[in-house]
Amino acid sequence: MDLSVTVENKDQEMVLVLAGEIDAYTAPQLKEKLLPLTQEEGAVVKIDLTDIQYMDSTGLGVFISALKSTKEHNSSMKLVNLQERVYRLFKITGLIEIMDIDSTLRGVD
Repeated sequence: MDLSVTVENKDQEMVLVLAGEIDAYTAPQLKEKLLPLTQEEGAVVKIDLTDIQYMDSTGLGVFISALKSTKEHNSSMKLVNLQERVYRLFKITGLIEIMDIDSTLRGVD
């Protein structure tokens, strides 16, 4: 499956809306869109993962790189609307402790 990446400018923040799967094949596309947004001094980047059904460790690596970039450029990043299985990846890797992640989950029965 492919990855769709849409960037929206809302008020004072950039919203990255993702749909599809994040894996070794699509992660470079995400990295190409996300990292420049985090490199803007003081930028606020919200990443909407509502329509991400699958993500592997390559995707986690992209978000770790983006987090590092926010620290270097005094910007911020927040992950929102995670599906339960995607949230579980962040939880078991301990990334929920260091990333700003909205705990409101999508797709929970």
